[in-house]
Amino acid sequence: MYKELFSDDVGSFFRSPVREIFKKVDLNSIYSFAGGYPSAETFPLESIRQTMSEVIDKYGGKAFQYGATQGVMELREAVAERYSVPVDRVQITSSSQQGIDVCARVLVNPGDVILTSSPSYLGALQSFCSYRAEIVGVPHCDDIEKYKDAYVAAIAKAETSGSKVKFLYMIPDFQNPSGESLTLEERKMLVGLAEEYGFLIVEDSPYRELRYEGEHIPTMYSLAPDRVIHLGSFSKIFAPGFRLGWAIAHPDILDKIYVCKQSLDLCPPIFDQYVAAEFLKSGRLDENLAKSVTLYKGKRDLLLSLLEEYMPQGVSWTHPQGGLFLFLTMPEGFDAVAFYDKALSAGVAYVAGEFFHPDRSGKNTMRLNFSFMSPEKIIAGIKLLAELLADGLGLE
Repeated sequence: MYKELFSDDVGSFFRSPVREIFKKVDLNSIYSFAGGYPSAETFPLESIRQTMSEVIDKYGGKAFQYGATQGVMELREAVAERYSVPVDRVQITSSSQQGIDVCARVLVNPGDVILTSSPSYLGALQSFCSYRAEIVGVPHCDDIEKYKDAYVAAIAKAETSGSKVKFLYMIPDFQNPSGESLTLEERKMLVGLAEEYGFLIVEDSPYRELRYEGEHIPTMYSLAPDRVIHLGSFSKIFAPGFRLGWAIAHPDILDKIYVCKQSLDLCPPIFDQYVAAEFLKSGRLDENLAKSVTLYKGKRDLLLSLLEEYMPQGVSWTHPQGGLFLFLTMPEGFDAVAFYDKALSAGVAYVAGEFFHPDRSGKNTMRLNFSFMSPEKIIAGIKLLAELLADGLGLE
């Protein structure tokens, strides 16, 4: 009865398979490699309790009042100092997902092209589809010249069809879902294309500080501050329940985001911002982050060793240097979506890789998360998944 009342945009919405899993299943009752949840062990409850008390003592009722749309100055200054940027280039957001969404809302008209990797973050694809953008995914290639040629071809195709490329969306560090990272040369190449063809880059970096091996690589923002919108989040390095992120960009871009946010949430959560600011400035964030990195590295190493030991022949996987995910690839012809019900019925969950590909390719892939479960459940879960895959692939 409501169909004629819905907007045209509603037809572009699509459900997250991850959220559908959460809605139907108690994650603690199964072996869940599906979500991107941090481990609750990383939440510094006593430090948070102490910081909350300090915020109330310091700010009183101000901590519970409305605040500036740009974010409270204390948190903006703390973020600016941490990442060595001017404070007028920092906008606080209500989660990094909002940062992704407002970038699309501010920059994209229906039919505009957004370039991205293939696979790419599901939440970003959902947002871009809701604004009726044309999403063009480009698979990664180790040959940088071929990789560049693929992007140039995608840009040329858009221009030939009369469409406009507005921005490239990229997670350069420990990508969701693959766990892979861009090299410095690849980052420079993509920044060069953005400058040559006149589009922006939205650099999504929620996992950047969760590095377990290798050297940090400069951000794309540091290579071209006026061409890149850098998005960050407290969700993976502090606690997702605070729903806080930030955008770092040229003030002219942030001004449009500022006006856009006025119609969305007026301001990010004020009390949460003061807590995050105090937690960051006190050094407690870095102290807790070091513990999180140690915990997650152990879980990643465990998962990699289990895959090596138990996965059937023909299955391969990525080796992430950080982040929360890795990507499994099964032999051609395997359908991870069709296989999912069998796996869930047996008690193990994953996310089919097809959902991360803009063109719905990657049917023989799946994303595994290693941050959420205990080591004991990771061990039991991988053994079970390996058995199911062996059976599904017709192997002994």
